[in-house]
Amino acid sequence: MIIFDENRASDSPVVETVWHCRSGQASTFLSRAVSQWEIVIMKQHGTMSITVRGPETRATTACCPEEAEFLGITFTLGTFMPLLPTTDRLDGEVILPLATKRSFWLYGAAWQFPDYDNADTFVDRLLRAGLLVRDPIVDAALQGHLKEYSLRTVQRRFLRATGLTVSAVRQIERAHKAEALLERGVSILDTVELAGYADQAHLTRSLKRFVGRTPAQVSGNVCR
Repeated sequence: MIIFDENRASDSPVVETVWHCRSGQASTFLSRAVSQWEIVIMKQHGTMSITVRGPETRATTACCPEEAEFLGITFTLGTFMPLLPTTDRLDGEVILPLATKRSFWLYGAAWQFPDYDNADTFVDRLLRAGLLVRDPIVDAALQGHLKEYSLRTVQRRFLRATGLTVSAVRQIERAHKAEALLERGVSILDTVELAGYADQAHLTRSLKRFVGRTPAQVSGNVCR
């Protein structure tokens, strides 16, 4: 079982959210597709570890270890580590090596593990060191403001920054929007229209792929 203790926004323009949770017994959970990557620090039985997790292109069943605490830093779309390509972590992760019990190696230097309160400071240090950058072309591509760029340039830079294509990001975000609408009690047919799906079958395929549930399961009309 996973218990989310805290979840907050950040003052940093490159951080979407900072979260903290803990687990009891070992279990599995449904991990939905996400277009953003994150850094996750785990503490279990006094031992620390740090993982850089890439975007996920489909819903999967994930394992949660017993009696562990987690700190997560989820980055905004378009933020990336140039020396640790997002494309290499698509549907995967990289475990960073430990330097000491309280630090880890990153690009040849030892970094102290961040905590929930100083996560923003940790991110700022990464930015100042040039280990974390943000490409504004990602926001421009999603908003359709790309007159000064060639299609090839947009595709190349978008893929480099996110690990995904523009189309893939839009499909994932549309599924998240549909899920949120259904959870708020919006009918399935209205969700089809509001989220921009062609029909109910299109919505169902999308949710099953990216969320791991059918529209009826999300809205609570059938047993989950």
